[in-house]
Parts: sequence; C-alpha cells; structure tokens
Amino acid sequence: MKTIKYPTIEQYAEICERPHMDVSQLNAIVADVLADIKANGDKAVIAYEEKFDHVQLLQLAVTEAEMQEAEQLIDKDLKDALILAHSNIAKFHESQKFEGSKVETAPGVVCWQKSVAIEKVGLYIPGGTASLFSTVLMLATPAKIAGCKEIVLCTPPNREGKVNPAILMAAKVAGVSKIFKAGGVQAIGAMAYGTESVPKVYKIFGPGNQFVMAAKQQVSLHDAAIDMPAGPSEVLVIADETSNPQFVAADLLSQAEHGIDSQVVLISTSEQMMQQVEEELQQQLAVLPRHEIAEKTLVNSTFVLVKDKEEAMALSNAYAPEHLIIATADYETLAEKVINAGSVFLGNYACESAGDYASGTNHTLPTHSYALAYNGVNLDSYNRKVTFQHLTEEGVRSIGNAVVCMAENEQLEAHANAMRLRVKALSKRI
Repeated sequence: MKTIKYPTIEQYAEICERPHMDVSQLNAIVADVLADIKANGDKAVIAYEEKFDHVQLLQLAVTEAEMQEAEQLIDKDLKDALILAHSNIAKFHESQKFEGSKVETAPGVVCWQKSVAIEKVGLYIPGGTASLFSTVLMLATPAKIAGCKEIVLCTPPNREGKVNPAILMAAKVAGVSKIFKAGGVQAIGAMAYGTESVPKVYKIFGPGNQFVMAAKQQVSLHDAAIDMPAGPSEVLVIADETSNPQFVAADLLSQAEHGIDSQVVLISTSEQMMQQVEEELQQQLAVLPRHEIAEKTLVNSTFVLVKDKEEAMALSNAYAPEHLIIATADYETLAEKVINAGSVFLGNYACESAGDYASGTNHTLPTHSYALAYNGVNLDSYNRKVTFQHLTEEGVRSIGNAVVCMAENEQLEAHANAMRLRVKALSKRI
C-alpha cells in the first residue's frame, strides 16, 4: 500500500484515482456477445454459459423442484439470518414510500405527482468468486414493496448447472420466483432484449465485474435503463487517535477481499493510529481464507495522514467513496460535513458489513466516484414519478396569456395557438 503524509490539494486527484483498465477490447467483446444474444436468444445464452461458466444447460429457468431442494440444503441459522435481514431491509425501504400532494400553483391550476412502479425489472446477482445472496434481498425487497409486476432474476450456475442454494432461498424469502441460470454479459443481454425463456425488462439492477458493467452501460443506450454506473467495491475509513485499530483493519480488509480491483483508503489525523492499523492488517490478513485477493487489493490502497478533521472530510468528499466509515470520537459532527458518499457508517461499532447484510440500508451503491452525482438503490429506484395537472377556466385566465407570450417568443406558433384558442373561447363567453 501507499502512504501519503500531509498531502497538498494538488495531490487530491492522485489520491482519488481509481485502478483503471483498458476497456476498448472489453467493450468490443461485450458488444459482440450482446448482438449474438439479441439475434439468437436462448441458444446464444446457453452457448455462452458453456463458454464462460463451463456448464452445459438444457434450459435456463430454475424449476420449482430446484427451489425446494435448495431450501432443504440451507441450515436453520442462515435461513433465520435471511429472514431477519429481509425484515430490516423491508422496514427501511417501506419508510421511503412517496406521498404526493396536490399544489395549486395559480388560481385554477393544480399540479401533482404520483409514484408508479416500473412494471418489469431485472436483477443480476453475481456468482464468480463470491455468490452474493445478500444482493437478492437488497434488490428484490424494494422491488416488491414498490409493486413491480414482474421481477426477473439472473445468476450464474456452477459447473453442475446448480444455482447456489442460498441465492434461491433468499429469492424465496424476498418473493421472487422467475429465476434463470445466466451470468455475465449473457444475463444482461437476455434481460435487456428478452429471449424465448427470459422476459424483457425495463430496468436492470445489480453489481458485477467489468464485463457486466460494460454490458449494462451498452444496453442502457437503447434497450433498458440501469440502476447506476458502478464498478469495483471500495471503502474509505476516517480514523483518529480514539479509533480501534483492530476494527479499522477489519473494515479495510472486508472490502479488500471482494476482488483485486477493489480499493481501500484510510485517512487519519494520527500517525500512531496508522501504524497500529498497518500492523493489524498484516495479522488479520494472514488468516483470511481470501488473503491472496485481499493482499493484491492492498497494492491499490492508500493511507493518508492529514493535519486535522477538516482536511479529512475535504479529502473524503473529493474521493466520494462507495462506503464511508467515520470511526472518530466526533463522528456526529463529521457526519454533518458529508457531501459525497454512497453509504455512511458512524462510530466504532457500525462496520460496513452491517450495511452489506442486515441493518436495513441498501448495499447496491455508486462506486468509482459516481457518488458525486448518484445515490444508491432505494425505493425510488423502482418507481417513476408521473406528473399530473388540471386547469379550470380560471386556470386559463391565470396563466393563458403568459403561455401564449412565451410560446410566441420561442417562435413555436402551434404551442401558442393551443392556448390562444382557449383564451379566445373564454373571452367570447364573458
């Protein structure tokens, strides 16, 4: 890892830099796969499953028998944990329901909004180095609360053609039944275009590797909306002399084990704390099952020593982390200064893992500095706000002349005429 002491503002850009890869070839590969799926449907998806996931499938859909089998394979503790997490996620997202109100903007002019669920949504659940069954709860729970009529879930199977039973159990807990064995680019293409088996959806949610992200961005141009642009996971921890170095090291490693392109950053006002965290990192890293991944991730990671908390927050806001942990004594004061972050964890006991699994907040978040402009998945992600307005005769008299005047000055005569006719019709009745 890299250590930077007392950086200048000019160094912020370097600190905020994420790992990059050449995506030109990647985008070309993704485009070819998507075109094949659009043209050949199930046949292409099954072929790419054999090529990329090394599995021969006879069909894409998960059967009811497979759902029942998965439930038998899940132990009671995990089942109870899924139910608890689902309950907390549901509580938090239920609280986000939109209640619109009618506003009279002028006499006789009433405007309002109604929240309407997206009818068809697709959820992508990664497999790969970790099967993220928790993401099923994070994506499906708000989709059900919003009232989406059709929820389609795609996830890669193993080489025996089986989906991780925890993913299927989480889907059952969250109320999702349309599940398909498809991973990577082929899953995104299947949901964006529709195949003989996989229904076309209007919006696609879910994290993934560089290929999945490229596929989501390509289909979003013409075929399906996406939740957000995103990439490898990241965490930024702000620590002071009161922080627990054991906890801080554990938090850094919790993101480092995601993948070798993840990034972790520590900002501290205490050089002694940084040294203690580094010692803890080595001790904890040695016993991690995924220590090889985490070790490679730490190469892309940075420790930054700053002079005070103001600078710590300025650098954090410039970085715009996916996950921000403020493990300082004055976390409440610093929380007020947060401008750019996906999800924030306050105090020594709010580990990022809590938000990943069971606190109730959503763990599908903007990465790669997209938190400068995007928020994480929430209930609104599954809804659209439809705007309504109603004008009475009084409303035409209130704003009619202004509408005509503005349309005429934009040289849009048809616009002007639509209102002008109404104004004239009312003037004849006076």
